[in-house]
Amino acid sequence: MCGRYVSARDDRRLISLFEVDERVGDELGPSWNVAPTQQVRVVHDEPRDGGSVRLLRNARWGLVPVWAKDPKVGARMINARSETVTEKPSFRSAAAKRRCVVPADGYYEWQQQGTGKKTPYYLHPEGDSPLAFAGLYELWPDPGVADDDPAKWLWSCTILTRPATDALGHIHDRTPVVVPDAMVGDWLDRGTTDKAQVRHLLDAIPDPHLLPLRVGTAVGSVRNNGPELIEPAA
Repeated sequence: MCGRYVSARDDRRLISLFEVDERVGDELGPSWNVAPTQQVRVVHDEPRDGGSVRLLRNARWGLVPVWAKDPKVGARMINARSETVTEKPSFRSAAAKRRCVVPADGYYEWQQQGTGKKTPYYLHPEGDSPLAFAGLYELWPDPGVADDDPAKWLWSCTILTRPATDALGHIHDRTPVVVPDAMVGDWLDRGTTDKAQVRHLLDAIPDPHLLPLRVGTAVGSVRNNGPELIEPAA
């Protein structure tokens, strides 16, 4: 986890649910099969006029560190282990200064079978509440673009994961770090920059309680994208 997820709510709904002050960039359409390197929506806080504003913007899924020579490295950084995120050179700066949440309706996981085959499951919350994956974002300067060009900076993100210790651990041994509603403000707080504080914050986030739904194999192809992907398998 997490390699595919669902983000089907429109921007207006996300702005309301996450108390967003401003939408930056173009609206993305709904997706029932979000895949790595695609543009996704993230929510983060930004300092402004002595205070803070909450923004909804697009970022490429797969973190590209500022020191990377090529943005292709991001394809290998769609997830970050929460256990080591404050120590790893690729993530520690973002963990201290550039935290975000990635809105989702649920995510897919594949359970390994003894036959070698994998069974896809859609893991989702009970009810209509969205998930807020704990994420990090980064800005990468494209050396081939002029400094005064808005396209100079590539926004990218990663989703944090942790060991799956609940009943869903039999499906996969990792799960996304899901930030409860009451802790979203704490996670996005730019005043929390100390490594020990970030570590304490991560440790305080409870394990998610999600429901598993076995779905069809069509989700395995990124070419398939529609609400039928989260219908129960026949």
